[in-house]
Amino acid sequence: MERRFKVRKEEILRDCEVSAEVFEGMLERLRPFAQPFLDRLGRSEQREHAQTYLSGLLSGLERKNAEAIAYYFDQDRRGLQNFLGISAWDHRPLLDELASQVGNRLADPDAVLVFDPSGFAKKGTESVGVARQWLGRFGKVDNGQVGVYLGYVSRQEHAIVDVRLYLPKEWTQDRKRCRDAGVPKDQIRHRTRHELALEMLDQRGDMLPHSWVAGDDEMGRSSRFRKDLREREERYLLAVPSNTTIRDLEAQPPPYSGQGRRPVQPFQQAQAWAAALPPQAWTKQVVRPGEKGPLCLEVVSRRVQARTDKRGVGPEELLVVTRAEQDDKSWKYDYYLSNAEARTPHWELARVANAEHRIEECLQRAKGEAGLAEYEVRSWAGWYHHQTLSLIATWFLVVETLRGKPLAPAITPPLVRAGLALLLEAACGPYNAERIARRTQRQTTRNELARFYHWKRRNLLAPKRLKLCA
Repeated sequence: MERRFKVRKEEILRDCEVSAEVFEGMLERLRPFAQPFLDRLGRSEQREHAQTYLSGLLSGLERKNAEAIAYYFDQDRRGLQNFLGISAWDHRPLLDELASQVGNRLADPDAVLVFDPSGFAKKGTESVGVARQWLGRFGKVDNGQVGVYLGYVSRQEHAIVDVRLYLPKEWTQDRKRCRDAGVPKDQIRHRTRHELALEMLDQRGDMLPHSWVAGDDEMGRSSRFRKDLREREERYLLAVPSNTTIRDLEAQPPPYSGQGRRPVQPFQQAQAWAAALPPQAWTKQVVRPGEKGPLCLEVVSRRVQARTDKRGVGPEELLVVTRAEQDDKSWKYDYYLSNAEARTPHWELARVANAEHRIEECLQRAKGEAGLAEYEVRSWAGWYHHQTLSLIATWFLVVETLRGKPLAPAITPPLVRAGLALLLEAACGPYNAERIARRTQRQTTRNELARFYHWKRRNLLAPKRLKLCA
């Protein structure tokens, strides 16, 4: 092995050394971390339930719902389930605190605000907001719920700071259905996913220092949304579909015949425009180090006009196309529209394009480490309660990771959560016959009551279990 590789390997292995100091006091730090959020709750039992639920979301449980968390901490499930799905506490002050902490801790004037609608596949029709709709995470129309998330991406780290539940028209047009799901009266009106994003921007923008707004092609395809951002004097780089029709304002127009109006460059799809570019039109940018090597993008930008939602002609924008070479040597293209100046450096455009993908990492982190998608609630309050506490739990992992980096540079939020899970399990005490019996009794009680009501719906008495002689 060459010396330079040998030296770098030794350096990387030193970064993997983890001091016990990383985990010492972590469990004790969870309570003061949670206190500013708990202080936003009205009653002492709500604060205790919130602390329990946060701890459960950070535990090693396979399924992180209220019942599993209650049993993990040797509690009756009904108290925690009522706290999550029925108890009347307002989640919004907790999200205010979350946005404030993220904005202060990760403050970066060049940060990027990223909007992303994320779908949760669901069965049935009673869960709030559930309908057959586009679920971007699955790439298809399916039965599910959709949350619109706001992420903050700075040079230090990234985190989700806010969320809104999207209500399809079939819900907002059925007031009884909304009332049954606990939707507040002032929320029973249809708002598009873009309107929900703008609501979060108006509420959180001043709390989160930033210089860009980004989003996926579901957000960028709307010319109205881009117009709303321009009116708010926000600089955006928004992904758009590959078939977006654009007119190249820098290309030479067709020759003038001398009669009639002078011809202009015709509209064409962005993917066709990019495919016709010569190789020298692209500039290579190294975005950041990746797991398998440097993450490189090739970038091209051009002043264009795009068709609006109503098939009109929009204002001048900057078309940005990036491409990355895949393992099979093919190219993956992404298309963006921006109101940035035409002379914006390609390295800056590549940085923001990469930041747009970071919210997917945020969502995977929240789902994989803090149970974001593992809720079993149907009501409006229950959905927001779970989402809020999951985002707070994920933020704790980010805070602890930043704290541990100087001691263990290779530490990551999943590794922090795995260590914390062991600390929580140890704090719960050893399993003995009595504790196991209580846990088993709670589960058998739930199972048997379910069997009782299944029979009752048929107007029949469920048969008793037979006791066998020892």
